Amino acid sequence: MTNDWARRWLLVIWGVSALASCSSGDDDSDGAAGMPAAGGTSGGSAGTSGGGGGGSAGKGGSGSGGSSAKAGTGGDAQGGTDSGATGGSTSGSSGKGGSSGKGGSSGKGGSSGKGGSSTGSSSAAEVATKLGREANFLIGMGNDLNNDNDQDGAYTLGVTMDMHYAYLVGLPGEGGWPDWNADGSFVNILADSADAHGTTPMYTVYGMAAHGEGNPAVLTDPDYMTKYWAQERLMYERLAIFGKPAIVHHEPDFWGFYQQQTGGDPAKQQVLIHDYVAECADEPEDLSGLGHCIVKLSRSIAPKVIVGFHASEWAGSPSDTVKFLNACGADQSDFIAIDMLDRDAGCFEAAKDPNCMRGGTFYWDETNQTSPNFHEFLDYSQQIGDGLKKPIIWWQIPFGVPSDTPGGTAGHYRDNRVHYIFSHIDEFIDAGGLGTAFGTGAGNQTDITTDGGQFQDAVTAYFADPAPLP
Repeated sequence: MTNDWARRWLLVIWGVSALASCSSGDDDSDGAAGMPAAGGTSGGSAGTSGGGGGGSAGKGGSGSGGSSAKAGTGGDAQGGTDSGATGGSTSGSSGKGGSSGKGGSSGKGGSSGKGGSSTGSSSAAEVATKLGREANFLIGMGNDLNNDNDQDGAYTLGVTMDMHYAYLVGLPGEGGWPDWNADGSFVNILADSADAHGTTPMYTVYGMAAHGEGNPAVLTDPDYMTKYWAQERLMYERLAIFGKPAIVHHEPDFWGFYQQQTGGDPAKQQVLIHDYVAECADEPEDLSGLGHCIVKLSRSIAPKVIVGFHASEWAGSPSDTVKFLNACGADQSDFIAIDMLDRDAGCFEAAKDPNCMRGGTFYWDETNQTSPNFHEFLDYSQQIGDGLKKPIIWWQIPFGVPSDTPGGTAGHYRDNRVHYIFSHIDEFIDAGGLGTAFGTGAGNQTDITTDGGQFQDAVTAYFADPAPLP
């Protein structure tokens, strides 16, 4: 990288605190990586955010168009301390990682034997059609931004991906995404790039973690909520300018934190709404009102947007999660996002990388004979999707390659989710799936440049014969 090239790169390091309140000890936190577009000059130094989440966000460039800088990834912090990953490229080494098995199947593997999911009026096929796509199981990826948007990872695979996602992190005036480009045009830079490549843009809004994850004080802080609602409105206004379908995934793990903190009763947590969102003056000022207002703004400002919330497996039983999310507005949304694991299983097995220090067993049994396994996860997912009557996007799935040897090294940790998914697409459709979005959730993970071509082979085979949605 030349010095001139380096000056155009702007890194956002967003440290993500672990879910310390989860008693199981094997919860998944989401490494957020947002990246402003370079407007020709780099922004100032990163400004730290307060609170336990502690991440920092870089300030955006001049906003005169241009492409987005490459994403740095958020680290995983344990016990309430922050462990932000180093910024810069998430691609790791350019060397090819040895593969013990490629996920190149066309994805028409054997079904798990479940019946078709009942997702009510918001069926997977209907949502795909609303997005302007064929009614096939959708495949996307993200957290792959490059200084040249035409070289974002999703656009280098030789196929037309269905979805491309990026994080929207932070708050206006605090170095968050609205500051990265003039008037929040980061949203449009990514949308226009996706559209040029025949792909639907997807955004993961991560504003509630700006002062630490699961921090209830922010919900009744007038300054914080002024900024939160401002960025929410701005995002929808920018997507209205785009004028085409887009996907917005709201606040991963936020809902899980408050399901636990409130005992599943959204009325127990006050949220400031009325003084900041005139359209929501009739909503209760609690978590229920928050979720319903998010959806209401989408419908009124950018009606072509598909909006969904996030279900966290560690938050509680499927029935309790369904009840809580529906009370918070998921009944009015279009889909539900669920994450399988936000980084490679082998990274946890190696137990050396600061991004991966949680305990647990993360490499699942592909024969589904021993626990943990994929059928157990699909059973959980189907209960969530059926209960909410919404199709599922499985999100931020790691790229690791199967191996009989646990662990691995940075950029080459093992995992088998890509291999299993593309060998058993029918099982994911039967469980109520709309699609999957792959992406690294922390630094040092296997990615499409270090997986020996596994993911590229898999998507090439899949898009040659995509799986139809019922």
